[in-house]
Amino acid sequence: MGVWLGAVLGVVWSTAGWSGENVPNGYRAIAAEYEIPYSVLYAIALAESGMGSNDNSIRHPWPWTLNVAGRGYYYPSRQAAWQALNRFIAGGERSIDIGLMQVSWKYHKDKLGNTWQVLDPYHNLRIAAVILQDCFKQRRDWWASVGCYHSPKNSVRAQRYRLRVVGHWQRLEANG
Repeated sequence: MGVWLGAVLGVVWSTAGWSGENVPNGYRAIAAEYEIPYSVLYAIALAESGMGSNDNSIRHPWPWTLNVAGRGYYYPSRQAAWQALNRFIAGGERSIDIGLMQVSWKYHKDKLGNTWQVLDPYHNLRIAAVILQDCFKQRRDWWASVGCYHSPKNSVRAQRYRLRVVGHWQRLEANG
């Protein structure tokens, strides 16, 4: 349990807030596996599942996040998120974005594995990396790929999303 918790915290928690924020090692490792700039991957995670701490001075992605038909839910544990995810699916909901990278159940179910697996932070990051890398192969530009990651068929939504991610990325880059 302690090793697993340490691994999850290595993906989730950075060492500081926006001031001096570092990209956690898990993001760096997976970005390297897929030849993706690690700060871009982390900026996407911040845009997708980022939340503030109790005093809002620290922002970090949260692995047990669901977005169901446009409404966000943050769960205290993988177990709680998994139970909720299964309830939503059993209730017929398909528009569900899951985990750190908010991978769409509706569009990427074939890549996600089972509902427990998709909530594994490293698995979720790897699936997102595959999607982002596929976008990069088509567009040959990381910022265009970021827009594609979110909205591959809607350029207006892709642009709006890209700008949101760029804002997170700029703060990361400015703070080292």
